[in-house]
Amino acid sequence: MEQHKQNKEFIIRYFNAMAGAFVTRELLEEYITDEELIGHILFFESVFPNYEILTDEMMAEGNRVMVRGRLKGRHEGEFNGIPPTHRMVEFPLVISYQIDNQKIVHHWLIADSMALMEQLGVMKAPA
Repeated sequence: MEQHKQNKEFIIRYFNAMAGAFVTRELLEEYITDEELIGHILFFESVFPNYEILTDEMMAEGNRVMVRGRLKGRHEGEFNGIPPTHRMVEFPLVISYQIDNQKIVHHWLIADSMALMEQLGVMKAPA
């Protein structure tokens, strides 16, 4: 099977393993060697427990997989000084994964933080 297809299947397995699971460092290390990504996930798991990444589009080429999707979860932990609001949030993101030997070795992420702040009630939507 072509590498890009194998890598897409790997990311799908990774997303399925994380969905609704109690995410631990040990679980993450089954899929990830990128320490920055592990730290990012553990932080978001503490703020939005059991959050999900909903995939809208997935593209792959060589050892890279790019996902355009949405993070969906409930705000249950402090986030950058914002106490828990217990609100459901869903905001768009794009994440690119670099994969080597069935492990995520590097990532790049951009998320719509303004949409998140609006949903948490700390910013008003632009008129």
